Amino acid sequence: MVQRGAEITNEEMFMNEYVVVDLETTGLAPKTDKILEIGAYRVAGGDFGEKFHMMLDPGIPVPPRITELTGITGEMVQGQARAEDGIRAFIDFAGDLPLLGHNLIFDYGFLKHAAVNSGYTFDKMGVDTLKISREMLPQLASRSLGSLCAHFSIRQQSAHRGDDDARVTALVYEKLKKCYEEQRPELFVPGPLYYKAKRQSPITNAQKGYLNDLVKYHKIKLDVQVDSLTKSEASRLIDGILTEHGRIRR
Repeated sequence: MVQRGAEITNEEMFMNEYVVVDLETTGLAPKTDKILEIGAYRVAGGDFGEKFHMMLDPGIPVPPRITELTGITGEMVQGQARAEDGIRAFIDFAGDLPLLGHNLIFDYGFLKHAAVNSGYTFDKMGVDTLKISREMLPQLASRSLGSLCAHFSIRQQSAHRGDDDARVTALVYEKLKKCYEEQRPELFVPGPLYYKAKRQSPITNAQKGYLNDLVKYHKIKLDVQVDSLTKSEASRLIDGILTEHGRIRR
């Protein structure tokens, strides 16, 4: 990232073309929660281009609080694309363009985990509208996306849905850019996004067999897709069943 006071060329100063992205997820932890929705647009010169939108099946129940917040239900994502298909499609869509997002590292963390778990490299540059607004709009009581939309008189159509949140994030960015880029150009220069993600091994055949045996023996109905579990998730699930129901007695 170019530091304040450093010399910035005209080419560096303007992020004229980028991909704005927003995710909806089952929770806040990229290591354990899952992506439900990816919404994104290519934007060039402030104009919206190609749109990207995918619903993903997380393989786990959608928490009620997430349904209440986003309107996304389990029925809406059941049978949709898996995470590995979604991240591959998004990587192809984004290409070499920098990313834009509101609290971008949140979305990037989920995308990075999905990419690493699927065997893909995903190292990006980006700009965060939350960071810019914290620097340039300290007088606002909140710099949430909704608050910034109200501040700039930007109409939200479907708050907390990936495609519309991505759309208004780009509009907020263009407003911030118009107002403050000359004053603080370094805030609008894409910088490297840092998030460490270690590949999570998939459930083993031995775990899968033992889990299926436990389910049949204890007559349990699982609300997760066994094939979608990681090795550590399967281990926690097995431990939970053993704690609650006990071992298989031969």
